[in-house]
Parts: sequence; C-alpha cells; structure tokens
Amino acid sequence: MNKTELMYREIVLEHYKNPQNYGTLLDYDLSNKEDNPLCGDEIGITIKLNNNTIFEIKFDGHGCAISQAAASILISHVKGKTLDEVKNLSREDMLKFFGVEITPMRLKCVLLAWNVLQNAINNYGEKNE
Repeated sequence: MNKTELMYREIVLEHYKNPQNYGTLLDYDLSNKEDNPLCGDEIGITIKLNNNTIFEIKFDGHGCAISQAAASILISHVKGKTLDEVKNLSREDMLKFFGVEITPMRLKCVLLAWNVLQNAINNYGEKNE
C-alpha cells in the first residue's frame, strides 16, 4: 500500500470516528432518507438553502464505516455549492472524493449518501417546477 492510499484510509477512518455535519436540521428546505436493505446501511440528509445554494447540510444514519464516512466526506464537499453544481456530481466524482479503492461489493456503501443527495435534489426540483 502506498502513502497516498494510507493517507486516504486515515481520512476515511477519521470521518467515521468524527463525522462532520452529523445530525438533523429542524428547519430545512429539502430532505431524503434511504437505506441499503442488503446490509442495513441508512443515510438521511437535510438541507437548508439560500438562493439555491446549500447553506447548511446535515446527515444522520447508521451502518458500516464506509457508508458513514462516505456521507461525511460528501457533505463536506457539497456545502456552499449550488444545487446545479451538486446535481452534476457523478458517481465517479463521489468515488474520487472517497479516495480509497473499494471492492464491487462495497460500492453501494460508498454511493448511498450520493444517491440520497441526488434524489433529494431531484425530488425538490420536481416539486418546484
């Protein structure tokens, strides 16, 4: 394992042990919660907007270290971005944010928070069109 891989593993472990933006907003503009029934991971996201920009965002849930760390990492990357910027984030972007190579079996764990966020934005867009 090279130094970069070790560094990313440490970052993932730190996000799992001390997640950033963990909790639930009481006053929010959009939210979504989903789970992965195969493994029991669950992520909920609440978002407060200011001029279509993510002003505040929180996640909560439970599950494996990968799903919870991935949620914390994702939330850190999208805070302050517009909904359009976040909507354009791809699965590949999420995998880059995570930074650690994972097995195909764990792909759903890493992508759960990304799916929750994308669906929250899509549902919000449909309601406000």
